[in-house]
Amino acid sequence: MPLPHADLLRLKRWNTPTIYNGWEQITRHDIAAAGFNLEETRDFMPQMGPMVGYAVTLVVEPSKASHKANASAWSDYRRYVASVPGPKIAVVQDLDKPAVIGSFWGEVSSNTHRALGCVGTITDGAIRDVDEMTNAGFKAIARRLCVGHAHVVPVRFGVDVTVFGREILPGQLIHADKHGFLAVPAEDEAKLLEAASFMDANECQTVIAAARGAAGLPAEEVLARMDEAGQRFGENARHEFGRRGEW
Repeated sequence: MPLPHADLLRLKRWNTPTIYNGWEQITRHDIAAAGFNLEETRDFMPQMGPMVGYAVTLVVEPSKASHKANASAWSDYRRYVASVPGPKIAVVQDLDKPAVIGSFWGEVSSNTHRALGCVGTITDGAIRDVDEMTNAGFKAIARRLCVGHAHVVPVRFGVDVTVFGREILPGQLIHADKHGFLAVPAEDEAKLLEAASFMDANECQTVIAAARGAAGLPAEEVLARMDEAGQRFGENARHEFGRRGEW
């Protein structure tokens, strides 16, 4: 069941690394291999901050004109996007990778998807019309910019896709910003907000407080305070989650 919209808004208050810090405390998955992008991403609208939403998925191949034979592709795809509750993030796998032939994204597509409840996109292809996309309030995380759209049409949608080295499932909760993205396993959604909130407070009350309160103190006292703060951080995490955490 999707999280309440209020919880999604609260998740959006933190950057993606902070969400990861909470996620690592509650997941059974490998925190060194699962969930996050394995390839470098580029956030073309970092000023918009993080985006949070549920994945609607699409596969494109702009280099192949033969895909245009499906005359209902665009209409069918839009109906699929509209059928999914929002907020949504359109996750687009470009089969031309590593080449960049054309972009699915531009002024029209961004405004269309915004009207259908999408807040942004993650694509391992390209975008264009970056200023117009920004004006539409549509965030884009992509590999690069390009000039044209080539033969782009929806090829497959509502399927598992792989972008930036990470498989993403339709309906999967995603948190993304300039650092990259975290695709949250379904079983971890319910406890994610509470975990991220706890670990953020844990940092602020222990290891960050020790570092910021160190001005003018002798080095040995600073080091002792940091050791003690790291120990308290770990004890707090162990008490709450049964795991030590980063420190």
